[in-house]
Amino acid sequence: MKFPAHESAVRAALAAPSRRQLLRHLGAGFGTLGLTAVLADAGLLSAAEAPASLSPLAPKAPHFAPKAKRIIQLFMPGGPSQVDTFDYKPALAKNSGQRPSLVDRKSLRNTKGGLMPSPFGFKQYGKCGKWVSEIFPHVAGCVDDICFVHSMHTDTPEHASAILMMNLGHLQPTRPSMGSWLVYGLGSENRNLPGFVAMSPRAQPRGTLSNWGSSFLPGAYAGTYVNISQMKPDAVVAHLKNTGLKPDAQRQQVDLLAKLNRLHLERSEKDAQLEASIESMELAFRMQTAVPEVFDTSGETKNTLELYGPGEFAKGCLLARRMVEQGVRVVQLSHSIDGYDIAWDTGHDDIIKGHALLAKACDQGIAALLTDLKQRGLLDETLVLWGGEFGRAPTSEGAKGRDHDHYGFTVWMAGGGVKPGTNYGATDEFGLSATENRVHVRDLHATILHLMGLDHEKLTYRYSGRDYRLTDVAGSVVKGVLK
Repeated sequence: MKFPAHESAVRAALAAPSRRQLLRHLGAGFGTLGLTAVLADAGLLSAAEAPASLSPLAPKAPHFAPKAKRIIQLFMPGGPSQVDTFDYKPALAKNSGQRPSLVDRKSLRNTKGGLMPSPFGFKQYGKCGKWVSEIFPHVAGCVDDICFVHSMHTDTPEHASAILMMNLGHLQPTRPSMGSWLVYGLGSENRNLPGFVAMSPRAQPRGTLSNWGSSFLPGAYAGTYVNISQMKPDAVVAHLKNTGLKPDAQRQQVDLLAKLNRLHLERSEKDAQLEASIESMELAFRMQTAVPEVFDTSGETKNTLELYGPGEFAKGCLLARRMVEQGVRVVQLSHSIDGYDIAWDTGHDDIIKGHALLAKACDQGIAALLTDLKQRGLLDETLVLWGGEFGRAPTSEGAKGRDHDHYGFTVWMAGGGVKPGTNYGATDEFGLSATENRVHVRDLHATILHLMGLDHEKLTYRYSGRDYRLTDVAGSVVKGVLK
């Protein structure tokens, strides 16, 4: 009789020892393993004493003292226009319709029109006097807590590759995501929840799984995706509940499978896939209770719910706060509308209509997140990152739209060790190209790792004969944004 491969492996592992040896393993080995787990959970083992194989998601010491312990990425796929949001350029109005040589030197794909002033008004806000577009009135009230980086640039003006570059540090979906690198380097602070959670109200950003996948890193470091369009706390993660077994029976099943798998693991070479499978089964069991609790916002005060306001993105911001409060290391919240995976790309046709609607859908939630984190004393240890994969050109595409612009765009960060109320870098007078203190995406990644206490050159993983890292063979920490 032929057994499936995995069943044959288990049978071989069980058949190998004698009965006396097997009893000794079961009676002492697993008892000791269980005792170690109990001691580790109780904090009675030092990092050196606690076995690394106990859980790949166990908290790990950073390379140096971190400024931030966790990160929330507010991802705006599609390319928000820097000159219509946070990079005020009055020179556009003075040179409206013109095509200066500075613009003609750049290849802007289909853009054939002249300079187009922003249709939105800008005002100064906060003690820092930051100029902000009228479409972000709530975020404008938080500028004294924000560090704006106006000199970003990336390698391509094409959405799919640029999205991967922002989330993976590479143009192809063959590398681990930034979130996976962070969990690999630091572990998680809550053993009942994933270390990395990716959310979106509607569509997944282009590239889908690659944006939160672990690629060649062990599977335990991959992100868990949650669609929050239907906020049912017990159904936000697909197939979370086991409808066939009661919790006690599930616990017995998980324990038995773990024992068999660990026995096989002890008798074979280290198997990353098997280790990830063991951890995933254990985590999945514990998540059945923890996930509904963290996604149930019914216990929030009326003031808190009103602070965030209505809308799916606002709910995502509130959930992001609840998750980092519970020790989730990385939360990525992507902005999407009506199933459109690159929402901010509506700027091709009509900046006025597209950007105004998109900003309205996320503005209050973003400001509430910053305010809530600050009020709870969490902002200093939580890094919040906002931005898309590139920006949009200051020239017109048709009558009201703008094409892609990867030469210069804006992202911003708040909390987690960055200088509040500051602008770093600059684009030219029209907002086309980064000209002062230019920051590549890999520099941004190196800086994020640094704020989390990780040296981007030392956080490596050997795969296929070479050492890989998030920043590949480039990247420098942007010291000018650090406190």
